[in-house]
Amino acid sequence: MNVDWTTFWPRILEGTGETLFMVIATLIFGSIIGITFGLLLFVTRENNILENKIIFQVLNIIINIIRPIPFIIFLVAISQLTRLVMGTTIGTAAAIFPMTIVASFTIARVVENNLVSIDPCVIEAAQAMGASPLRIIFTVLIPEALGPLVLGLTFVTVMLIDFSAVAGTVGGGGLGHIAMTYGYQRFDGSVMLVTVLILIILVQVAQWIGNTLSKK
Repeated sequence: MNVDWTTFWPRILEGTGETLFMVIATLIFGSIIGITFGLLLFVTRENNILENKIIFQVLNIIINIIRPIPFIIFLVAISQLTRLVMGTTIGTAAAIFPMTIVASFTIARVVENNLVSIDPCVIEAAQAMGASPLRIIFTVLIPEALGPLVLGLTFVTVMLIDFSAVAGTVGGGGLGHIAMTYGYQRFDGSVMLVTVLILIILVQVAQWIGNTLSKK
């Protein structure tokens, strides 16, 4: 079919806005939870500043369970929980809930991996000067790993753009919904092409911002 682009462009712009809303909101909530979990994973490791085997093992097991599940399956699997928490499983707000869960545990692992690469001597020096665990976290660990952490969050942002498109195929809204409804189901290649190009542009912009911030 031929799309009347003069009337369809507003729908494309609306879908792009919904995608950006899903990605940005998920990144904010996911970063708050994920960075907290990532710091807990690191500081509670064996022989670390707040060693706690129970907390470490619980977080480690949960992350290892959730991360390998393909997002489309996870999205459907927790649909009842999403309905309970959000009141619906349809729309951008509902899509943010499962996206935040997956993003949180992915960010947690990214944070842990970056903190592990910090030279232990730096932490030992801070301890020798009498710094408290909380002060070590905020004045040593985070500043030392900040550049790689930004790149890690950039990777997660690109992943979330992909997830938002997947969520759109099952009623989450955004560009994925447009591509599925107006492109795939109506066999309109032009709509698919436009949505794919916009998604590529969003990924390129996110990667550029992340690289720039990491260098800074």
